[in-house]
Amino acid sequence: MIKRTLAAAVVLAFVSGPALAGHCPKDVKKIQAAMSKLDKGKMMTAKEMSDKGLALHKAGKHGEALKVLHKEMEALGIKH
Repeated sequence: MIKRTLAAAVVLAFVSGPALAGHCPKDVKKIQAAMSKLDKGKMMTAKEMSDKGLALHKAGKHGEALKVLHKEMEALGIKH
C-alpha cells in the first residue's frame, strides 16, 4: 500500500512539473500588462516580483515561481 502511494506521488510530480512550467510565463505576461496602469512605486514592485518569478521559473522552481507570481497578481487584483 505504501509503495503504491509513493509511486503515485512520484508519477504525479513528474506529470505536474511540465504543466506548472507553462503557467509561469502566462502569469508574468498578465503582471506586465497591468504595469502600465500602476504608479511608479507599484510598477517597480510588480517588475521586481515578475522578474523574480521568471528567474525561479528558469531555475526549474515552478512551485516557488507560482507562489511569487500569484501573490503579486493578488496584490494587483489580477485573477489567476
